[in-house]
Amino acid sequence: MSAIRESVRTPTSSLKRGHYVRLSVADTGIGMDEPTLARAVEPFFSTKGVGKGTGLGLSMAHGLAAQLGGALSIQSSLGVGTNIELWLPISATLPETDEAVMTSGAISHARGVVLLVDDEDVVRDSTADMLEEFGYEVRQADSAEAALMLVAKGLSPDLLVTDHLMPGMTGVDLARELLQDRPKMPVLIVSGYAEAEGIAPDLPRLTKPFRSSELEAALSRLSTFSTGKQAEKA
Repeated sequence: MSAIRESVRTPTSSLKRGHYVRLSVADTGIGMDEPTLARAVEPFFSTKGVGKGTGLGLSMAHGLAAQLGGALSIQSSLGVGTNIELWLPISATLPETDEAVMTSGAISHARGVVLLVDDEDVVRDSTADMLEEFGYEVRQADSAEAALMLVAKGLSPDLLVTDHLMPGMTGVDLARELLQDRPKMPVLIVSGYAEAEGIAPDLPRLTKPFRSSELEAALSRLSTFSTGKQAEKA
């Protein structure tokens, strides 16, 4: 990997005029054909099966770069390899110290144990970091079955955040199982597959990919959702 400072003097469709840091990563693998390359940054596009990849890596990197005013570009040829460039703008101003230490008021005083379940290590670790920043203690599991084993060994979660489509038991099935003994436990189902739309309408859901602020907003709505469901049953 290499990192080089670059200046763009003529704006392009993806980059404005300005100064950037260009990060480049290249390999000498089998490369991608044109149809695969055209969909490489499409959310949830993957050449792997369920449980072997989410198709979110390049999509999240592309979205983050665009959100920051940069870009991600990919050059690839079959039999030659792939080169990915991440362009990030260089800021001309220093960050505001006061804003940097501010925390959101929505769940800044959150306490409790979160059982976080996702079969994708990168996604699970990223989500765990967000939850810990909110003040939660996080216990992780890479499958619904592993999560049930943790509970069987004595873990008593205050909140369940789980992916839906995983090898074996789904996140919704896991939630149903745990809610039998913990009917008041808040649950957040995380999924992004189109075929899962409309499933489990009684369980709050967050669509992948998501940012920290979106996760925070979803968690802050859980108490309102739970209160409403309990009122309906009364």
